Amino acid sequence: MTIREIQGLLNANVLFGDELLDLDTKFAFSADMMSDVLAFAEHCSVLITGLCNPQVVRTAEMLDIACIIFVHGRMPDKHILALAREKKMAILTTEHFMFTTCGILYEHGLRGGV
Repeated sequence: MTIREIQGLLNANVLFGDELLDLDTKFAFSADMMSDVLAFAEHCSVLITGLCNPQVVRTAEMLDIACIIFVHGRMPDKHILALAREKKMAILTTEHFMFTTCGILYEHGLRGGV
């Protein structure tokens, strides 16, 4: 599934990374605890989180995550967006809660990477 398809399914706003929307991904992982992301997420997954701080981008960088989806309308600040720009990661935000976001993506074929 491409990031563009994910964006459409979630009716998400692209805050950064329009040029990355055609990247393909096979897995998604959702968590607010970055230690869980480091321990269990597959490399090159999409990260779904409600946590909105720079550690999310730094954690995603370690796993070559190309897209972070902030749920429940969370809006990352300019520092998070600048860091994502530097690391070349797409940043999306959706009004859906985490559970719903995961359900929509699962229903359309995106699987968890654990």
